Amino acid sequence: MQNLTYTKTGQPEFDSLFPKIRAFLEKDTMEMLIDGDEIRGYRSPDTPAVWIRDHSDIMRGARFFEQDLTSAVTHFADTQARNGRIFDYFTVKPEKVPCEKENWTKYVRVPVEADVEYRFIKATFLAWQATGDDFWMASLIPSMERALNYAFTHPWRWDPETQLVKRPYTIDSWDFAYSAGSHDWLQFQIDENTFWGIMHGDNSGFYEACLLLAKMLAKDRQPQKAAHWTSFAQGLKKRMNEVCWNGRFYTHFVKQTPVEIDGVDEANQLSFSNPMNVNRGVCSHQQAVSLLNEYQQRNADGNAFAEWYSITPAFPDGIFGEEKIVAGAYCNGGIMPLVGGELARAYLEHGFEAQGIETLKRYHELISKDNETYLWYFPDGSASSIDTSTSPDAMPTDGWGSSSMLHGFIEGLVGIQDQQSLLQDIVFSPRWYAAGISEAEASVGYECSGSQFQYSYKENTDSVSLSLNAKQSHCRCHLLIPEGATVAQVQASKESINFQQTNVQSSNYIDFNCQVYDGTDIRVEFK
Repeated sequence: MQNLTYTKTGQPEFDSLFPKIRAFLEKDTMEMLIDGDEIRGYRSPDTPAVWIRDHSDIMRGARFFEQDLTSAVTHFADTQARNGRIFDYFTVKPEKVPCEKENWTKYVRVPVEADVEYRFIKATFLAWQATGDDFWMASLIPSMERALNYAFTHPWRWDPETQLVKRPYTIDSWDFAYSAGSHDWLQFQIDENTFWGIMHGDNSGFYEACLLLAKMLAKDRQPQKAAHWTSFAQGLKKRMNEVCWNGRFYTHFVKQTPVEIDGVDEANQLSFSNPMNVNRGVCSHQQAVSLLNEYQQRNADGNAFAEWYSITPAFPDGIFGEEKIVAGAYCNGGIMPLVGGELARAYLEHGFEAQGIETLKRYHELISKDNETYLWYFPDGSASSIDTSTSPDAMPTDGWGSSSMLHGFIEGLVGIQDQQSLLQDIVFSPRWYAAGISEAEASVGYECSGSQFQYSYKENTDSVSLSLNAKQSHCRCHLLIPEGATVAQVQASKESINFQQTNVQSSNYIDFNCQVYDGTDIRVEFK
């Protein structure tokens, strides 16, 4: 089958990035037979199970080539509880080898987790986006509505005072809570000793989920429900910013249950959902700039090979009940490609193009050494290992982080962001100028449906020429052009179209709309 997603720039750090990540992801699948149904999903890098959080994020990369994007999502919907709760994961393989040997079908919901339901909605949207299966999508709308109603009403998930999603005191959205020693290992349960608070990433995730559900409801011709969830999302965004924004970035954990942890400056902790918040759209451009500057400042100290921190500063060693969770390891300050990919996209979107491109190049260099990629690295660049990891099953083909990097590459640098399904409504924002590339060809496609958007880019001294090819697509173009250039006119198929020249920080952009039917040639002429 022809590859529908590729880049041709003459630069290996860009042209080989998708093939390398695709090769990782193709090794991360799980195929299961449950109740007679064949189910295919993408597994967690550190356990042989399909976790909805890993699977939904990995779908951002796998959607370009995977043929079965619906069976795992459907199974999460089919096993949904009556109150709307979604399982964290399912598996048919023993997880804790050798002490666990049963190959039974196992389902788990980690009680402290508050992010599961929004990830289910994101997974549904991504599957619909690539397949274009409107009937399948519509069949899951009741499940998505129940999931949101659960998150916004259940006393373990919803705080009526702040009108925000709450959770126990975990490291960002990780799945074990601080217990101040009341529990003798990792605390996954909610009990009388639980320390409650608001974690920003939960709320940005539900903000995005509400908007995605609204898009699907609109497609299903339910405008009133779409309007309801759009309005709810805006309220959630407003309240989240009032409660969680500290003037520089989002406070890691806004405590509702008083608790002090010796040995860490909690108010200064920068946790990994911060760049995700940017990409989910909950913060203004000014907030994004402040937040990204914070990452740049923390990178300047040279304490880590990259600023892709799970959290910084870290918590004291072992305080969560596991001696291997030391500062600089895993979710306690480990360096995660998962975070790097989100940062790359945020950098590229908000006027930090050079930093975004450097992030992608650094990741390409990292995975090219041994053709391996890990969920996390120590700050000195050494990879996690069986001895240092809390899971001995950690794989060198981490799909969670690699798909995040691919997401940053495709949507940030290649510049194709699908807003609906089948690439029929896209934001088109190639940023090759920032990479020093004057001529490129790129394509993004969904092999399961055959949908494709392809373009060529050529930068000249007096113009930029684009040739766009798609069966049918509405493009909102946001094109990075040379520094100092002033646009004289924009022509689409030799007809002049309206445009607006703008700046993102010090970067020079031009904005215009165009319709692509089969092929459209665009020429941006400079004065």
